[in-house]
Amino acid sequence: MSTDRKRWLGLAVLSLGVAIIIMDATIVNVAIPSIIRDLEIQLVDAEWITTIYSLVFAALLITLGRIGDQFGRKHIFHGGLVLFMLASLLAGRAPSGPALVGARSLQGVGAAMILPSTLSIVNATFRGRDRAIAFGVWGSVIGGMAAIGPLVGGWLTTDYSWRWAFYINIPIGIAVIAGSLLWVLDSRDENVQRGVDPAGIATISLGLLGLIFSLIEGSRYGWWTPTNPFAIGSWNWPLESVSPVVPALAVAVTGITLFVLTERRRSAAGKPVLFKLELFRLTSFRNGNITAAILSLGELGLIFILPLFLQAVLGYTALRTGVLFAALAAGAFVGGPSAAALAHRFGPRWVVTTGMGIEAISIGLIALTISPEVGGWTLAPVLFLYGIGVGLATAQLTSVILGDVPPGDSGQASGMQSTFRQVGSALGIALIGTLLAVNLSTFTEEELADVAFLPDIARSGLARAVSASAGQLLPALREGDLPQIGEMPAMQLDAQTLAPIVEGIEKAFADAAARSAMMAALFVTFGFVLSFRIPNPDFDAADGSQPEDVPG
Repeated sequence: MSTDRKRWLGLAVLSLGVAIIIMDATIVNVAIPSIIRDLEIQLVDAEWITTIYSLVFAALLITLGRIGDQFGRKHIFHGGLVLFMLASLLAGRAPSGPALVGARSLQGVGAAMILPSTLSIVNATFRGRDRAIAFGVWGSVIGGMAAIGPLVGGWLTTDYSWRWAFYINIPIGIAVIAGSLLWVLDSRDENVQRGVDPAGIATISLGLLGLIFSLIEGSRYGWWTPTNPFAIGSWNWPLESVSPVVPALAVAVTGITLFVLTERRRSAAGKPVLFKLELFRLTSFRNGNITAAILSLGELGLIFILPLFLQAVLGYTALRTGVLFAALAAGAFVGGPSAAALAHRFGPRWVVTTGMGIEAISIGLIALTISPEVGGWTLAPVLFLYGIGVGLATAQLTSVILGDVPPGDSGQASGMQSTFRQVGSALGIALIGTLLAVNLSTFTEEELADVAFLPDIARSGLARAVSASAGQLLPALREGDLPQIGEMPAMQLDAQTLAPIVEGIEKAFADAAARSAMMAALFVTFGFVLSFRIPNPDFDAADGSQPEDVPG
């Protein structure tokens, strides 16, 4: 087989390998309602199932990329695939929420081994025009699989089980390893700085974990004083007047502060660092990364809450949810390919800003549209418009962030921008998921105030149960099953008796989801405003003229 053909077959294998880790981030969203019902977990546990993947991915991405540069990227790629498949098996067999969270964290480690390895191998294997084509193929496959994820997850969850959303990674991973052994060329960077930054990994991981724990668990354990007992194994939280969220926030602040100080000290000493903080002196890199994190924060927050609403209130199956999300994917396929031509004409910064503006408007429209009576034909056009914005913003944001980075720092800078996106994703799910839980409890209690046969204590208990399950007990209520609430035993009632309860909860969920979606819109709007501070570099207009640089 010719070397040229082997390179392109290797590209296909690498693209498929990275596609499964991207698909796994989106495939879970439509399966979350089924996971909540099947494992009988709470909304905060579901948030951990989603955020822990992004959090571990973000914490290890740069370090594992550096290890691959030193010891061989193909070896790290294979190791990541094996770990990802093992973690997928454990996730599929998980008997409880904590077990699934643990498996998802292992998936995050595997993903952090796979992504930078594929990017570096593609970069080392191709040159010139072929490299541009290769990166285009690599990026298109990733985008396509991210879009296909909700459809595949919906089909597997509806026709089989949510567990197959994880099992499907195993045969794909085996095929990728087999293809890699045949066609993928190994590479390493002989000039890379040796060593890793364990202090940087430890401090940033501790800081981010403390921050995410605080945001997710504040509604369960109390923001200042304890509202529920907290225990790890046989150890119980000993303080009666201070919630465990308070020291977690202190750990977050301490960890992030120590991380910055550690990176500065190691950089001054010429030692390897996780983050080269000097890069943040570049306006495009600094503001671009902040914009990317805020953009991911709003996007992932919306994508987390919308499937919960569709399946609990509108009664959608996971498959039907995935089909509706295909409208978003279609919009992204329209916006993404047109971004390069528009960037050539108007400059990449303006394409990013336009895309984020479209996203903010679309999410705002979704927030205004959400109600118990809304239909898919109403949401689909708005999701399509939202997808166009995602395609425009995402396609050019990376090039804007890396535009002024020196070539020698491009590898670490690329890893840093991916890290910012993953951290933004985790924060978005934590913040907006917490807002959904708090509003769902409050609005449910308000809506059920006029239900005469519910005593106050039962109404409060039902509101907490609705919030904890993210409304996923609605299907049982529609069947006439009223769960046990405190001292009030479980009861089987006729649908007519339960109708006002169901209608009240549906209205409460719609209002809570709308409030959360509006918060996501505000985050993206903030990113839109911040994007004006990203420099718009000189570029060749379509007519060959040189437009003036737009001040950043």
